[in-house]
Amino acid sequence: MESMNKTENLSLISISELRKLFLSDGATLLPEEVLTALENDSRSGARKIALTFRRRSEKEQRENARLENLLCFEKSLWSEGFQAIAGVDEAGMGPLAGPVVAAAVILPRNCKIRGLDDSKKITRPGEREKLEKMIKKEACCTAVGLAEPGEIDNLNIYNAGLLAMRRSVEGLNILHDYILADSRTIPGCSCPQRGLVHGDALSMSIAAASILAKTRRDRIMVELDDRYPGYGFAKHKGYPTMEHIDALRRFGPSPVHRLTYAPVRRFGNA
Repeated sequence: MESMNKTENLSLISISELRKLFLSDGATLLPEEVLTALENDSRSGARKIALTFRRRSEKEQRENARLENLLCFEKSLWSEGFQAIAGVDEAGMGPLAGPVVAAAVILPRNCKIRGLDDSKKITRPGEREKLEKMIKKEACCTAVGLAEPGEIDNLNIYNAGLLAMRRSVEGLNILHDYILADSRTIPGCSCPQRGLVHGDALSMSIAAASILAKTRRDRIMVELDDRYPGYGFAKHKGYPTMEHIDALRRFGPSPVHRLTYAPVRRFGNA
């Protein structure tokens, strides 16, 4: 709108119209002369709009800086000539029931997904699911791999986690040339790789994988709650809550419990 660039006309525009012009669309860029004019406006409403816009811009700048930092390992690898970097992470090492789930994600070069972070840091209801959709939309390729409770009992949880991670990598339909994995390296993968301690907080690719692994596992546990009612899987997702332990005491282990885990073994032998 022409009036946006003519600061001398801003005082003629109502406060409600200024809000529509400068705040309603979530914009974060505005000419400095327009902001200055709003800040010098005699109306407190106009000055509040300028303050809101500056705070929004500062927040956006902080988020851009955070995302740039989250890409530091990927940018280093891209500069070395690697093209398809797979970030890998798993979810579900601690629960007493259900599979361990891993995800692998290949993001396009310099991809930035607003709000993306380690899945454990994202607690607002629905936020992980929103990010999951964004990741799947932006990613070059994603895949998920599982290790079932029986495999966890046979291999132990550490090795079962590695198995799920390898399966997720093998499920990618794009040839990857480097793997960034959370905390460890994955046996059986031929391409170069690096395990990053707390990688889901250091790498955008791993953070994306952590979101996909967590959301997929949560949905699996909701499905298992329908199949095995009474344990509360949909609520606690298999973690050893008081409710879960009490259900084990009353019903004994279900077919999807990890029988080698001490609390399950205790009530399974009762």
